[in-house]
Amino acid sequence: VDIMSNVWFITGSQHLYGDEALKQVAKDSEIIAAYLNDRVGAKVVCTPVVTTAAEITAVMRQANADEECIGVITWMHTFSPSKMWIDGLKTIAKPVLHFSTQFNEALPYSEIDMDFMNLNQSAHGDREHSHIFAFMRKSRKEVVGHWKDEDAINEIKTWVNAAKAFANGSALRVCRFGDNMRDVAVTEGNKITVQEKLGWSV
Repeated sequence: VDIMSNVWFITGSQHLYGDEALKQVAKDSEIIAAYLNDRVGAKVVCTPVVTTAAEITAVMRQANADEECIGVITWMHTFSPSKMWIDGLKTIAKPVLHFSTQFNEALPYSEIDMDFMNLNQSAHGDREHSHIFAFMRKSRKEVVGHWKDEDAINEIKTWVNAAKAFANGSALRVCRFGDNMRDVAVTEGNKITVQEKLGWSV
């Protein structure tokens, strides 16, 4: 039986750019989450933009505690210093996908100014974000591409299906008929690791 499946869309930034920029970051994040919502096989929930280590850790804890949340997608609209993410990434126990994307499909070269540069730093922010994942050896799925690109959407959809399977599996009870010699270590198999890693109680 499939469970209710929500994926949280968490956007990183920082206070350096000011309130107006952060408001635009929030609007752009809501647009991307709404676009993905009907296309990846799960409800995509856009969370408030996180700008501090405390906010990042708090939202990861909330995701862990929400039974309907099967995983989180992270995206850096601007530059989000990756040391802020350490405790949050240590905290999250659900599948994580890092979406390296840009809000704009093409750069408007004739209109670029410093405000635009400050706001649209995904190429910088997502590279920094990938660094902390790699440095911490944190398991995650990396998807690179524009958020309207079908290949990127299909990769996210595949990850969503895996996250659903992981969430369902964590509550799975498996009965084996004609089991092997009970309590004999050499034939019993490692049911402890199966339960520890996959959540399957055999």
